[in-house]
Amino acid sequence: MARGDLTDDEWALVEPYLPLGERGPIPDLRRQFNAVMWHFRVGGPWRDLPAEYGSWSTVYDRFRSWALAGVLQNLMEAVIGEAAARGQADLGLVSVDSTTARAHHHAAGMALDPALLRESEKAAEEEKGIRQRGKQAKAPSRMRAGKTNADAGG
Repeated sequence: MARGDLTDDEWALVEPYLPLGERGPIPDLRRQFNAVMWHFRVGGPWRDLPAEYGSWSTVYDRFRSWALAGVLQNLMEAVIGEAAARGQADLGLVSVDSTTARAHHHAAGMALDPALLRESEKAAEEEKGIRQRGKQAKAPSRMRAGKTNADAGG
């Protein structure tokens, strides 16, 4: 077992949520799951997967099939539910690492069709209005026209 691989107790929680193969259990399912965990823990490319986990393409194909079938989402929800049932989860402590939320450099300066841009801006304004509705009273019409109370004589 490599450093970071699942313990027997952890595997006992995970295994029931992983699907069986078409012809029964997959003999190296635990090794493949540990390989997927290695990839996300280390952040390395699939091709750099250590040989002890088997073929990188096999592991990637297994990961992709799990992701598309919703297996990983179901597993995450089950593990969080189990931890909450045991009183071991503090769901108030959730954070997002903003260093991974970056736009591709090609996203800067995107050219849009003027009609599409107008429709997008209109939709954004409507959404903004919906979110603010009920939270703030609308300003008087003279305020919206760019006039202040001093300009209006009061």
